[in-house]
Amino acid sequence: MLQVVRVIALKYNNLSRSQRLTFGALLFLTWGMLVWQAAIYNPNAENTIPPISTTSTAEDTQIADNSEPMDQPTPDDDIPKDELDEKIGDEVVPNEYVVSSGDTLSSILNQFGLDSSEVYLLTNKNPALANLKIGQQLNWTLNDEGNLQSLTWAVSRRETRTYQRGENGFAETINTLKGEWKNSVLTGTLDGSFVSSARAAGLTNSEIHAVTKALQWQLDFRKLRKGDRFSVLLSREVLDGKNEQSELVGVRMQSSGKDYYAIRSGDGKFYDREGSGLAKGFLRFPTPKQYKVSSPFNPRRLHPITGRVAPHKGVDFSMPIGSPVLAVGDGEVVVAKFSGAAGNYVAIRHGRQYSTRYMHLNKILVKQGQKIKRGDRIALSGNTGRSTGPHLHYELWVNEQAVNPLTATLPRSEGLIGKDRSDYLTLAKEVIPQLHL
Repeated sequence: MLQVVRVIALKYNNLSRSQRLTFGALLFLTWGMLVWQAAIYNPNAENTIPPISTTSTAEDTQIADNSEPMDQPTPDDDIPKDELDEKIGDEVVPNEYVVSSGDTLSSILNQFGLDSSEVYLLTNKNPALANLKIGQQLNWTLNDEGNLQSLTWAVSRRETRTYQRGENGFAETINTLKGEWKNSVLTGTLDGSFVSSARAAGLTNSEIHAVTKALQWQLDFRKLRKGDRFSVLLSREVLDGKNEQSELVGVRMQSSGKDYYAIRSGDGKFYDREGSGLAKGFLRFPTPKQYKVSSPFNPRRLHPITGRVAPHKGVDFSMPIGSPVLAVGDGEVVVAKFSGAAGNYVAIRHGRQYSTRYMHLNKILVKQGQKIKRGDRIALSGNTGRSTGPHLHYELWVNEQAVNPLTATLPRSEGLIGKDRSDYLTLAKEVIPQLHL
């Protein structure tokens, strides 16, 4: 190799001055072209998606740590509302959760942005909360400062424990109802909207909400037609002749001649007639590979100058302009436009409970109203709107509440197996005949 270099140097020295200038210019142009090609080279061609990497590359670390301006608002009002949202949304506690395998009270509340100190204040004098079981439901409310105000734990259909914040921490109240639980089958035919038809059949607003949530992955309730039929099996507690509370056991919707079923299992979740999961699985990251987080989820972030709370409702990923942005789950595009501080902005609705938002995009690849699948390319990342540098701002919302996308419990499309499935199929054989039309 050394001999080759010597020969080249000797030949170069024997060239005239004009030849050496020409040779140097060509060498410089060649080197410049190679650097330019390396800079724009994208191994992720339009129709290929590389596997997710759990490590940062040198390219990632060279990008500046970019984050949202501290006073940037989230375009909440851009998410379109429909009748189901407007008619029953205000009557449903937005912070609700069904306990799943591996959950603790801390892991549940932390993903919704509550500090561990808040959880400790609640559990310190209420150790029973360490005994959460799969299928139990939790509801909670926050005060104006974003702190936990109250929590309701449905221990069973008869026992409910409420924890209310006071001067000395959280006080526990145990309510035990002594009514009689009876099964009721309510049927109806659509003549107008589903909400009005369900009310005419005798369902309450909370029961309508339970039905739409159970069938959210199978049906678009806005596209049901006149003449479609439904049957709902409810377990209602009757005390002194009045319905005190209810639980959805199963539902059947017949639309355009096709039947859709959702039946509650012992884990509090709904499955079809064969025990297959109804939820559509989500990706953890909205990108083909994992990029560096430049600004984390923080709903209680304080502005460094004003001192007021300026929540950061999502996660910022530091990534080069033009990087692919993926839909994390199946859904419908409800926003695809330029939106002020958010820049080029896409929002996707996944069923009735979930929505995701993607901001500061360089280019939008989808249109409002378009149906998309998990993993579809919806945009290219950018630096548009009020942004301090190239990055993707990504938000995950559950029941109209922003949650931490990196820790939230995501929907998984999985079915029951083993004894759980056999127990469920036994239950389904009892429920399905009752869902007559």
